[in-house]
Formats: sequence, structure tokens, C-alpha cells
Amino acid sequence: MAKKKETYESKIARLEQVLFEMENNEVTLDEAITKYEEGMRLYGELYKILQEAEGKIKVLTADGEENFQEEI
Repeated sequence: MAKKKETYESKIARLEQVLFEMENNEVTLDEAITKYEEGMRLYGELYKILQEAEGKIKVLTADGEENFQEEI
């Protein structure tokens, strides 16, 4: 069965949960390291999603500006 693709929102929610668990629960050093690694992985994935979205917006904006200028 194929793994369901996680959304940006679900990754943000999981990152918030990881941070909450680290801040509000007593965790062992091993658990803290594991949660830190998961948090950093999620951070990297979220950053990549935002960079891709920014690139798409720049392309769309550039195309829109070109089309607008041609109409004038």
C-alpha cells in the first residue's frame, strides 16, 4: 500500500507536537535526541516545501507581469 503524502499542514502540526513533547514532558536523553532529529528532519522538509512554493510564485508573478505588459 502506498504511503499517503503528508501535507505541509500535517508536518507543521507534527513539528509543533514534537516541540511540545520536548518542552513539557520529562524525556530521557535518548528520547530528546530522537525527537530533535525528527524535528530537524521536519524543519528541512518544511523549508524545502516553502522554497518550492516561493519559486512557483516567482514564476507565476513573472509570467503575469509579462502578459500584463503585452496587453498594454
